[in-house]
Amino acid sequence: MEGSVNTEAVNDEPVTAQPPGEEEVAPGQPGATAPAAGETAGAEETADAPQPAESPEAESPEAAAPAEDASSDAVLAAERLADLQRLQAEYVNYKRRVDRDRALVQERAVHDVLESLLGVLDDIHAAREHGDLGEGPFAAIADKLESTLGRYGLSRFGVKGEPFDPQEHEALMHAPWPGEDEELPSDATVTTVVTVLQPGYRAGEQVLRPARVAVADPD
Repeated sequence: MEGSVNTEAVNDEPVTAQPPGEEEVAPGQPGATAPAAGETAGAEETADAPQPAESPEAESPEAAAPAEDASSDAVLAAERLADLQRLQAEYVNYKRRVDRDRALVQERAVHDVLESLLGVLDDIHAAREHGDLGEGPFAAIADKLESTLGRYGLSRFGVKGEPFDPQEHEALMHAPWPGEDEELPSDATVTTVVTVLQPGYRAGEQVLRPARVAVADPD
């Protein structure tokens, strides 16, 4: 009969009705939601595996900042120390230079005063050589003046009969050997002072004025 529904079972297996809205999915077909055994084991191994420790080189910005600050402070301290040492050396050199210059200025001032008195000393020496400066107040004043200037290192030099020294003597004339003279050395072999025209003066080791002399060569 057309249009009739065959209600007989296609086979002997019973047909189970599915709930509305659900569809059975066979294993291995798309849409299967049951996890595989391998996937479950892999997930458990991943969860139980120890996590790698962080590298010691990987430092946070907060940890690196103090190290950079300490390094910059050390560099700054070294620069300040170098500046201090340089300033100290400059001060020591300046002090030594000032002390040396002060001594030179004082010495030069003393020599200037002594040189200004050489004319007075020449007059005293000439008066004493000619016998005009004997006993009396003037002789005492002259002696006191010479002794006072001697405290500043002033001394007179230039003696008849001594060898000629261009560093201390100024030869104004060359004379013949005077022959027999008790004040001249008999065994002289070099140019010798035979007459002191004007004595020389020195202050310490410095010659203020050379002795002006007449010289002669031995025969």
